[in-house]
Formats: sequence, C-alpha cells, structure tokens
Amino acid sequence: MFPLRDSEPTRRVPFVTWLLIAANALVFVLELRMGEGELERLVERYAVHPAWYAQAGPAGLFEYPRELLLPLFTHLFLHGGIAHVLGNVWMLWIFGDNVEDRLGATRFALFYVLSGLLAAAVHIATNLESAVPTLGASGAIAGVMGAYFVLFPRARVVVLVPLVIIPYLFEVPAVIFLALWFLLQLFQGALAGAVDGQSGGIAWWAHIGGFAGGIALLALLGGRRAQRGRGQS
Repeated sequence: MFPLRDSEPTRRVPFVTWLLIAANALVFVLELRMGEGELERLVERYAVHPAWYAQAGPAGLFEYPRELLLPLFTHLFLHGGIAHVLGNVWMLWIFGDNVEDRLGATRFALFYVLSGLLAAAVHIATNLESAVPTLGASGAIAGVMGAYFVLFPRARVVVLVPLVIIPYLFEVPAVIFLALWFLLQLFQGALAGAVDGQSGGIAWWAHIGGFAGGIALLALLGGRRAQRGRGQS
C-alpha cells in the first residue's frame, strides 16, 4: 500500500515541514552534482558508521565530535538515491504537516531531530559491528508517523494498491495503515537481525526506534489528539 493523502486538515502553514522537505531535496541535488570520489568522502564524513561508536564508546562522542557527534545530525539529510529521498519526503509531506500543526513549529522541529537521534541510537545499538554507512531521514520521519498514530486515531488515508497491472485506490484508517507499516518493519528487522540488521540496504531498526521513539517523545513535548473531523491534507 502506498499512501496518497490523509483526511486531516491543518489550521496553519507547516513551515518546518516545508523547510525539511526543501533541505532534503537541496542536499540530494548537491549530491547529484558531486563526482564519485567527492560523494564517497561526503558519506564517509557525514553518515553514521555504527562500528565507530562501538569502538569509541560513549565518551567518544565528546572526544571525536566531528567524527561521531556531527554525523548523528547530518545523516538525516543525506540519501542514497532518488527513490530513497522521494519516499521520505512524500511520507513527511503526508504526515508531517498534521503533527507540526498539533505540536507547533518549534516543538515539531525539536521532535523531528530527537526522533532522528533516537532512531540512530537504536540502529547503532543493534548493529555494533557494522561498518556500513547509514544515511537518510527515515528514522526521523518514522517518529513523525508514530506521533501521527497517537494524535490522529480517527484519521483516514487514501492508499494506492497495485494489483497486477491495475491500480486500486482505497481509504483505510490511518491507525491500520501505520500499524501494518510498523509490523512490517518489525518483521523485516527480525529477519535482518540474522544477517546484519540492514538487509537490502534498509536500516529497519532505525525505523522501529524512530516510530517507538516518536510515540514516547509525545509524553515529553505534549500534543493533543485531534477531534473528529474530515478534510484533506
């Protein structure tokens, strides 16, 4: 199922969501303009390498801030391909505006970054020996999806389901769509755990950590459930 739109209206312009989408798109365009060697150096310097954290330990964050602390933030704006960045910004476009509407711009920006950090921490903890660089906004956006799951229990999502060669459109409860998405991450994460936690180049446990972390962060940052209503985001 691929989500196309949700049913929840917003009361204010989601400036932070738009800014995050623009930042991710701009960085990806810059990546496309780089040569192969330059791009490799960019990923080496600004992506997260789990094994580095295992070797350095917690104190390493402060001993090597450029190598270990900075990438925890910068990896959120790097992507490995057009499908990667488009999938992420599309999910942010659908779910981010509503969560920002509930939290407000400042709290949403903080929420987004903290979700990304929690996702990275879970990924590192489950892949301590991995030297594969991790990059992308997926963990932070998973946190946004987790918040949406809690804040909008009555929302509905229009999804595209390609059956053979004929696409079908369905409207399903957002909680069902998001619950199925999360269960898929758990299933894939369990399978990938037998290999390296990042089967197929996807950091499943970052998604899991981001989604669960997003739900937990709501208790700290606040946010109220939406009342019953219909509209289009």
